[in-house]
Amino acid sequence: MQITTVSDFRKDIKSYLDRVVKDFETLIINRGKDSGIVVMSLQEYNSLMATNHELSSRNNELRLDAAIKKLKSGQVQSKDLMED
Repeated sequence: MQITTVSDFRKDIKSYLDRVVKDFETLIINRGKDSGIVVMSLQEYNSLMATNHELSSRNNELRLDAAIKKLKSGQVQSKDLMED
């Protein structure tokens, strides 16, 4: 995570945005006491929204937890995909 001020961000906006996209780095632009803006890449934002959706219902959360436990305990099976 990187933190900057509004003035520094204005001076070098292209460089800051390039780092956010290239390095998947979250940027916080400090705007004063307890105030700020978060800048992140679209890819990172979409990933967060997908995770939020997956965890939005208790059933989904339980299903994901069960799948993770199976994976960690080695109780997984590999299957070949059918080809057309």
